[in-house]
Amino acid sequence: MPMETKVRKIGNSLGILLPKEAVQVLRVEEGATLYLTEAPNNSLGITPERVGFKEIMTLAEEGMSRYRNALRELAK
Repeated sequence: MPMETKVRKIGNSLGILLPKEAVQVLRVEEGATLYLTEAPNNSLGITPERVGFKEIMTLAEEGMSRYRNALRELAK
């Protein structure tokens, strides 16, 4: 279900406030680390920090880099 929020100026940066429903879905608290991952159509995925997530993303990036040409061909 889509949740709406707005981009706001926070100091010299831009930020968003997470609606209560999003906080519940992500199961996060204040100070939690969130990872933004690039997704198709100018969108982002938001994933809370979980044990091993950073290592999994590192492996995925290495694989995508190593097999870049094959993945490009498969995407056609």
